[in-house]
Amino acid sequence: MSRLVVYVSPWCGNCVDTQAALDEWHVAYAKVDIKRDKAGAGRVRSWTGFESVPTLVIAAEDGLEPCEAPLALRPGASPRGIDRGCLLTEPNRGELRAWLAKHGMLEDSTGGPKANPADPRARAA
Repeated sequence: MSRLVVYVSPWCGNCVDTQAALDEWHVAYAKVDIKRDKAGAGRVRSWTGFESVPTLVIAAEDGLEPCEAPLALRPGASPRGIDRGCLLTEPNRGELRAWLAKHGMLEDSTGGPKANPADPRARAA
């Protein structure tokens, strides 16, 4: 079993939008604030070369690191929006939807959420 881990920083507007999208799409995730968790900040730097947030990781059920080694970046390349397998950094909503769908966390790449039985709208349909 795997889980989504989102590395964020409190000053990051893109982090707020990413978390809002995940909440809107009913995608469960664990959050690591890299300003409070120095080990988390070090992990993000090791994967991206920077403290680039949000960085999203598909991790083992109780893990914080990618379930597979992230695909390498070209030297000097920005990690922004690049699908690196089990890792995605600073995506826009379209990139985020496609990546989540690829990993089975959304019904499809249009961003349709998985059915959430706790959602009253799901029961009414």
